[in-house]
Amino acid sequence: MRTALTATIFLTFTAAPAVAATGLETFSDPVKGLALLALIIFFAICWRAGAFRLIGNALDERGKTIEAQIEEARSLREEAAKMLADAERKQKAAEDDAKAILEQARTDAKTMMETARGDLKQRLVRREALAEARIARAEAEAAADVRKAAADAATQAARTLLSGDAATDQFDAAADTIEKALN
Repeated sequence: MRTALTATIFLTFTAAPAVAATGLETFSDPVKGLALLALIIFFAICWRAGAFRLIGNALDERGKTIEAQIEEARSLREEAAKMLADAERKQKAAEDDAKAILEQARTDAKTMMETARGDLKQRLVRREALAEARIARAEAEAAADVRKAAADAATQAARTLLSGDAATDQFDAAADTIEKALN
C-alpha cells in the first residue's frame, strides 16, 4: 500500500506540468492536486472496504421502509375514505329515517285529529240527544204535575161544591193550587 501511495504522489507531481501544458490549469497547483489525490485515495479505500455497498444497502433499506410507509398511508387513506363513505351513507339513512318518522308522525297526528273531531261530534250529538231527552222528560213530568195539580184542584173544587161550602171563589182557589204546584 505504501508503494501505491508513493506512486500516486509521484504521478501527481510529475503530471502537473504535463496537464498545465494542455491548458487544464486546475491541476497545476500542487495543493489542489494533492487534495484531489487524497479524495481519490479515500474513495478507493471506502470502495475496497465495502462502504459503498453498505451505504447502498442502507439506502435500499430506507427506500423499502419509506415505500412500506407510503403503502401503509395509502391503505389507511383508502380505509378512511371507505369509513367516510360508510358514515355518510349511515347519516343519509338516518336522515331518511328521520324524515319518514316525521312524515308518519304528521300522518298519525292528522288521523288522530280527524278521529278526535269525529268523536267530539258524536259526543256532542249524544249529549244533545240526552239533553233533549231530559228536557222532554222534564216537560212530560211538568205536564203530568200540571195535570195532577189541575185534577187535584178540580177534585177539591168538586168537593167544595158538593159539600156546599162555597164561601170562596172556586176558580181562584184552583188557580192558586195550580200555581203552587208549578213552583
